[in-house]
Amino acid sequence: MSTVQESVEVEVPVRTAYNQWTLFQEFPRFMEGVERVEQVDDRHNHWVTSVAGARREFDTEIIDQLPDERVAWRTTSGDIQQRGLVTFQPLDESHTRVDVTMDFQPSGMSEKAADMLGVLDRRVKGDLRRFKEFIEHRGEEEGGWRGRITPG
Repeated sequence: MSTVQESVEVEVPVRTAYNQWTLFQEFPRFMEGVERVEQVDDRHNHWVTSVAGARREFDTEIIDQLPDERVAWRTTSGDIQQRGLVTFQPLDESHTRVDVTMDFQPSGMSEKAADMLGVLDRRVKGDLRRFKEFIEHRGEEEGGWRGRITPG
């Protein structure tokens, strides 16, 4: 397994950053290579991605979600093996630190080479930069889901 860790500070309150992040269907607006995310239910999402010409579909399950603090997930189908955690830390009333940690298993020669070259690290960093630009430009979230999902 390989691990990616990236962070960004956004100039919005923690509630705003968290709420926007929980609108998974909006990820294609700031995540490179994400074509579509369909929220199946409170725990499950279906993803369609296209990276370097390789189109993939897979499902994820939210395994831990606590409003204004964290969202953790894992893949449940497809040829992608991944676990991740995004946390939200209020820095003050109008600034939030967003941290993303992802563990993934590269498959095939091209993914292993891309991993060694830090391609995913740069992609996550770029996605967080675009999230920052997106949410700061809007100044408010478009909605959000504030339910609690407990591990288990």
